[in-house]
Amino acid sequence: MALWHGYRPELLTDLYQFTMAASYWKEGMHGRAAFSLFIRDLPPNRAYFVSAGLQNVLALLDDFHFDATSIDYLRSLGRFPEGFLDYLTTVRFTGTVRAIPEGRIFFPNEPLIEVTAPIVEAQLLETVILNTLHLETLVATKAARCVAAARGRPLIDFSPRRTHGVDAALKTARSSYITGFIGTSNVLAGQFYGIPVFGTMAHSYITSFLHEMDAFRAYAAAFPDNTVLLLDTYDTLRAAEKALIIARELQAQGKKLRGVRLDSGDLKRLSRQVHDLFCRNGFPDVSVMASGNLDEYRVDDLLQSGAHIDLFGIGTRLGVSADAPYLDMAYKLVEYDGRPVLKLSPGKITWVGEKQVFRSYNPSGFMEHDVLGLKQENHPGAEPLLIPVVVHGRRTAPEESLGDIRARFQADWDRLPDEYKALRPEKTYPVRPSEPLRALQERVSRARVDQEIRS
Repeated sequence: MALWHGYRPELLTDLYQFTMAASYWKEGMHGRAAFSLFIRDLPPNRAYFVSAGLQNVLALLDDFHFDATSIDYLRSLGRFPEGFLDYLTTVRFTGTVRAIPEGRIFFPNEPLIEVTAPIVEAQLLETVILNTLHLETLVATKAARCVAAARGRPLIDFSPRRTHGVDAALKTARSSYITGFIGTSNVLAGQFYGIPVFGTMAHSYITSFLHEMDAFRAYAAAFPDNTVLLLDTYDTLRAAEKALIIARELQAQGKKLRGVRLDSGDLKRLSRQVHDLFCRNGFPDVSVMASGNLDEYRVDDLLQSGAHIDLFGIGTRLGVSADAPYLDMAYKLVEYDGRPVLKLSPGKITWVGEKQVFRSYNPSGFMEHDVLGLKQENHPGAEPLLIPVVVHGRRTAPEESLGDIRARFQADWDRLPDEYKALRPEKTYPVRPSEPLRALQERVSRARVDQEIRS
C-alpha cells in the first residue's frame, strides 16, 4: 500500500466505475461477469509482448476493500445513495483470475488476464488492473528488446530520474530485471524487490573537486574494490589517461580498476580508443561502460559499427518506452450471467466468452503458432497459457520470486524464433481463432444485430 502514499488503491479508478457499480447495485445485478484484458495491436517495430505486473495485481486483490476514509470521500461527492455506500463496505474480491504468468511471451488479442467475479467486483478493478499491467508489460517488452540488441552484454536500469513518478521507477527496475537486466541504479527498488544495485559517480562529483585527478583518487580511496570512473566531464581521452594512472596505483595496492564510463560524445570512437589505451598498457580487463540516451536501436547501431562497450546503462528511453510509450490495452466484458457478450464498435470488436490461448511448438521446440479458443476447448499437444492464479478470492500459490519469473522469461525467449526478436521484424507471429470461438462469435454477433433491429 505504501506505493500509493497511504491512500487506498481501490480509489485509483475512474469515476464511471462507481457510477456503473451503483446502477448495478440498484438494479440488483450481482451476476457473474467475465472480463478479458488484452492488447489489440502491436506498436511499431514490435512482434511480441512480455507479461509483467501480475504479482502486483494479486497483491491488490489480497486486500481489496473500501475503508472508512474511502467511503467518506465517496459520500462527499454527493452522487451515491447511502445504501450503495453501505454495500461497498462489504465488498471483497471473491472471484477467479486466470492469467498468463509473468515473464511469458504473448501476442495481440490474447488475454493476458481474465477476471471472473460478481459484476461490481470485476468492474471496480478495471482501471487499477489496466494501470498496473500496462506499465509493467510495456517496460518489460522494451527491456527485452534492449537485452536482445546488447548481444549478451550486461544492461543496468538507469531510468529512475526521468520515469513518470515513484511507482513507475520501481516498476521499471522490476520489469527490466525480469527480462534480463542485471540490476538497477534505483536503491529503493533494490530494497523493495531484492534487485542488485549499481552506481558510481555523476559529473557533479568530478566538478566538485578542483582537479579531475583529485576526484579520481578520492573515489578510488573510498571504493578501492569497486572503482569505476566517469571519463567525459571535460576531455574523455585525457581523463582515460588519468584513469590509467589510477589503474596502476590500485594495482600497486593489490586492487584493480573495475571500469570506466562514457556518457556522451562519439561512443563508437571513444570506446575503442579508451579500450585500446588500457590494452596497450597491460589492463585489458578494465570494462568500458556506456550510458546517455541509449535504447535498443542505439545499442544495436553501436555494436554493429564496432564499438567496444562491455556494459550499457539504459535510462530515460527504457523507463518511458520512448519509441512506443503506450499499448492499446483493453479490459472488456465478454460474458455476463452465463450470456456471452461482445462489442461491435468498428475497429474495436471484441471476442466473446472466457478464453484460453493454446501454444504449439515445432519439432525443434520453437514456438510455431497460437490458437485463441474458448476456455473449455481441448487442443491435444498444445500448451494452454492461462492458468488459475486466484480461485474464490484466494491465491492458488504463494508469491513467485523474481528469479523464477526471470527464468520463465528466458525459457520462453529461447523458444521464440529469431525473426520475431528482430528490432524491426518483418513477420507477425501467427495467432488464429479456433473454430468453436469463431462460430460462437458469429452466432452472438448475428443475434445482437437482429435484437437491435427488432428493438
